Amino acid sequence: MGHWWYRNIVEPGKLPLLLALLSFVLSFLVTRVITRLIRAGRGPFKNVTPGGMHVHHVVPGVILVIIGGFGAVGSGRYGFGAMLSAVIFGIGAGLVLDEFALILHLDDVYWSEQGRKSVEIVVLTAALVALVLGGFLPFGVNDLTTDERQSRGLIVMNTATNFFLALVALWKGKARTALFGTVIPLVALIGAVRLARPTSPYAKRFYARRPRARAKATLRAFHHDRRWAAPRRRFENFIGGTPDPPQAAVSTKPTKH
Repeated sequence: MGHWWYRNIVEPGKLPLLLALLSFVLSFLVTRVITRLIRAGRGPFKNVTPGGMHVHHVVPGVILVIIGGFGAVGSGRYGFGAMLSAVIFGIGAGLVLDEFALILHLDDVYWSEQGRKSVEIVVLTAALVALVLGGFLPFGVNDLTTDERQSRGLIVMNTATNFFLALVALWKGKARTALFGTVIPLVALIGAVRLARPTSPYAKRFYARRPRARAKATLRAFHHDRRWAAPRRRFENFIGGTPDPPQAAVSTKPTKH
């Protein structure tokens, strides 16, 4: 175990990345616990409102991301400074992405349906960083021999191909597939060759005069959403809390912390 730890984490300089990932996940989970306690009126935690102004936790998150980011750039991949900067950056990133929906909508939608985007982006970010930590590289240029690494043309072609497949998957309305395809080429290939989502730019461009393809894409999207929407919602509710009903979200502006 010690040999694996040194060979795969310490020697390649991935310890700061591991610390950043752990602090990122822990920061998000702790923040969600605190905000859910505030929402339920339990515990000693209260909203931060100096002078009557509601300070969202994205504000200290941005400050920590800036401190940790510049610290990481200045300290390299090794040493105590790199590890401390990674922890600070991870904590700040967790605070920022926990309010990703607020940044996206420019409104306090933390406990609304739109607020689910924060949970989704945090899960996707953690999964992608974990894949990179496990050895996957963006666009799949990994596991090359010494001779292959000397061929710049092979690496450029590999990167360009995987980047193109990820773009096609994104064009077809498969954002998650495109994201994971940047580190797992097979995923990008599957997303690129399968039918597009019916509301995607690709479908509007190429399925407009193909009613059979449009109907097949709509039916496939319906079955996919019906199969996975409920489990995904339960998972998001378990992590981030159940959003307010639409009526409550309209009648009263949701408060968070």
